[in-house]
Amino acid sequence: MFITSDIIWFYLLDAGFYGRPWTMEQRTELFQREQTWGLNTYLYAPKDDYKHRMYWRDLYSAQEAEQLIVLISAAKRHNVEFIYAISPGLDITFSNPKEVAALKRKLDQVKEFGCRSFSLLFDDIETEMCPADKQTFSSFAHAQVAITNEVYQHLGEPETFLFCPTDYCAAFCTPSVPQSSYLHTVGEKLLPGIDILWTGPKVVSHKISVESIEEVSSVLKRAPVIWDNIHANDYDPQRLFLGPYKDRPSELIPKLRGVLTNPNCEFYPNFVAIHTLATWCKATADLTVSVLIRLGPPSPGDEEEDPCYSPQKALTLALTDWLQEFLSTDQPGGKLEVTSSMISKGSNGKFMCRLKKEASDEEPMQTDMGESSYVPGPDENPLYTAEPLTLDDLKLLSDLFYLPYEHGPTARTMLRELDWLKNHSQAATSETDKSAEWCSRAQRFDDMCDAVVQMFNRLSNAPNRRILYDLYNYICDIKSGVGLARAYVKTLGGQGQPAAQLMNDDPEPWGFRGGLSGEFQRMLPGHGNRDLFKHPPMTTVYCIRPYCPEDKVTQANPPTRLISEEFPSLVTSQVLPRVTDPSPAKRMIGWLLSSIKSSGSRGVFCELRQGDRRMLDFYSKLGSFKTIQVSGLPQDIVAMGRTL
Repeated sequence: MFITSDIIWFYLLDAGFYGRPWTMEQRTELFQREQTWGLNTYLYAPKDDYKHRMYWRDLYSAQEAEQLIVLISAAKRHNVEFIYAISPGLDITFSNPKEVAALKRKLDQVKEFGCRSFSLLFDDIETEMCPADKQTFSSFAHAQVAITNEVYQHLGEPETFLFCPTDYCAAFCTPSVPQSSYLHTVGEKLLPGIDILWTGPKVVSHKISVESIEEVSSVLKRAPVIWDNIHANDYDPQRLFLGPYKDRPSELIPKLRGVLTNPNCEFYPNFVAIHTLATWCKATADLTVSVLIRLGPPSPGDEEEDPCYSPQKALTLALTDWLQEFLSTDQPGGKLEVTSSMISKGSNGKFMCRLKKEASDEEPMQTDMGESSYVPGPDENPLYTAEPLTLDDLKLLSDLFYLPYEHGPTARTMLRELDWLKNHSQAATSETDKSAEWCSRAQRFDDMCDAVVQMFNRLSNAPNRRILYDLYNYICDIKSGVGLARAYVKTLGGQGQPAAQLMNDDPEPWGFRGGLSGEFQRMLPGHGNRDLFKHPPMTTVYCIRPYCPEDKVTQANPPTRLISEEFPSLVTSQVLPRVTDPSPAKRMIGWLLSSIKSSGSRGVFCELRQGDRRMLDFYSKLGSFKTIQVSGLPQDIVAMGRTL
């Protein structure tokens, strides 16, 4: 277990994703993995347990209680701390004592099941308080902190108690992390024994730096627990993340209370995510080593190297172990059947359970792969033989389904090759040296496409069918996409007639990506500009018209503002949500400020609603607008200014 006097290493499952919850058998299998790899904690908070979130007030039925007791008992057997999380923020009235009593009653029930660690989650909820709460609490943060502290003390101040703030990443903080009144209230008022969850710069953070953690730690007055969404895929049913845990330097380790990671929705593909996180957790930050071995100036990319943890080495270790599971026919069988006769109350008044394992009826029938008695003749087709899955196959699979902000090396190479072949297609049939290069690169691309097909075939015939079932839709989709690209390149090279699925105006449904969601996205102006492979860069032309009287917002009784002499000029700007590239608006603001300065003004200010996070973020990222105090402003208005 990775526990020291200062750091607790967590592994988070079932807490963040929206989708079909995992089975009790899968969760128990997870506990076994955690124990084997040195991870020590499991946080239970599946969004689809309706009594965790939507119906948080309702107590668990006898049958539901039995299942939770079995799960908590299984975690204990594997030395895994079970944290029960509840999310009452959708509709709780913080100032109503009956609501607080209902929350305590629910957690008391779970405590009777044997759970000793808890978490209150206030993520992904509306920030507007009801009128009753506004009369009692000065802010949303004060309301959350008050009820969290009360519940924490009611439960006897458990050793592990987590709090998830509504502003759980830097992107949500207004106007910034150091200036967030919400985070300052949480940091100052939340009892010191309560840990705080934090996802980093964004909800799904590309990188989490030491500097960003030091910044938020200063505001929260404690080290945070990272709730990492790097492998979460519930926001896009076409994505799966099989890349390593990365872009979190090992120097973070002594600056955190713990790390929790959100999973892919599918259970078995999380092998890599869990395995590489466990490897990262074992890294010992020894900065002296990196200083001693660097004798000259840093070369490009040195800043990205971690002397204590290599994502690629960690990935290879994980895939090597995963390969053994793919090839294993000794799959975890059976399911945990829970009956009332298995649950009893001991003399100490605590629930106990006896486990009984029976054959599973959840999996399709499996047949033995015996020797065939059929022997084909000399002129007949040979018998199909399934080749065994290889480590290279799994490396390719990981490259194709890597991480949210990057493709793996092979995937990037395939995209570059396809792009080059398409842009130099005129060389395919010419009698020049470029033609030889084109044909060579086309063959290389074809070989890579064939490797994807062979990987698909070997995966489809791997003995462990449970892993395959979680992967199958994804590998079918990538095989189809690669097949279309392969046929297109062959057409460019003059090899046969154009493929029907590419050139037909009435193709089969597998020849294009369908679905209503895809139709909507293709109609939007920004579709495609977030592709990880960007070439050429997209350009949008904007027309800027002069200001006209109709643009002015009519106010029956405009309030009187007392503006200091430092900021005499008011600037009002709105960037429409459909504008995906804010750089033209930023340049326009720059020209406007230059013109105002030349007119003799010493400074400008703007007024924004606290709830308008998009425009608050826009002005904050201009680099020179800071929050200022202006008398006479309504409570929901923020003033930002800058000197000229």
